[in-house]
Amino acid sequence: MSVSSSAGAGEYHSKDFEWETLKQEIENDPSLQYHLLPYNSSPEAAQEAEKDSDAWKRFHSRHYSGKFFKERRYLLKEFPELVSCGGSSKLLEVGCGNGSTALPILRGNENIIVYACDCSSEILERAKEFVDAADIGSVKDRFCPFYCDFCTAGFPEWLACNSCLESFQQKQHDCFSDTEEKNKPHLKKLLRQDDCCIGGVDFITLIFTLSAVPLQRMPTAIRECYSVLKPGGLLLFRDYGLYDMTMLRFKPEQRVEFREYMRSDGTRSYFFTIDSVRNLFVNAGFIEAAPAG
Repeated sequence: MSVSSSAGAGEYHSKDFEWETLKQEIENDPSLQYHLLPYNSSPEAAQEAEKDSDAWKRFHSRHYSGKFFKERRYLLKEFPELVSCGGSSKLLEVGCGNGSTALPILRGNENIIVYACDCSSEILERAKEFVDAADIGSVKDRFCPFYCDFCTAGFPEWLACNSCLESFQQKQHDCFSDTEEKNKPHLKKLLRQDDCCIGGVDFITLIFTLSAVPLQRMPTAIRECYSVLKPGGLLLFRDYGLYDMTMLRFKPEQRVEFREYMRSDGTRSYFFTIDSVRNLFVNAGFIEAAPAG
């Protein structure tokens, strides 16, 4: 696991702040005290969590044009491993939306293959349109979108079959496999020679995705990610942090769990601390890696 909150571009630090100063200011502000209070969840809240995927499908339908999202070009500076990785490396982008994460990765590395999933079939079509329209060499051979609600149904077996999962467990402390695969034009043709699966992935990106998963489902969702990652692979994570301005804008009645909020359209956001991120991923079997560079 690579959990990083720093970026390589100088302008990316233009709004940096001292965390302890911000924390003190917010926790001493009477108007913001409701964010700090304990929260006792109700059975109704658990039922509402079941509707989470539907809320995001409606969200993507409203923002189908893609104007709501901008291409995340900072990712290659944030995670340089995506540029320096070997040929035919495979990446799984979880919660890909309209391709704002996949597109800069495909631009930055002409050898990487990106498998991109989302819980909205409509936005997957839009992502494919955006990527196809980009002037990127052999991109149609390297971008494979597919429908998946990973936190409820898990990932499909073609990502990593049972035989591979058992092998991963035995080799979980080994390094990356250097075995290369032929780059073929479509998903079904990107399987291993025995056609059982693609053999797992070298990278997983969770970019502003986990915060949208209901809190009680996060451990299962992270274990799913761990299960399809090759031994020695990296999960690259970026998401909302505690006391983000997005959090402070929520009203008291929008709290649905401790540090978890629901917008008027039914979509959710959770706000992480470094410790909460570390506990979630380490408990799923990950080892925290220091940021590159």
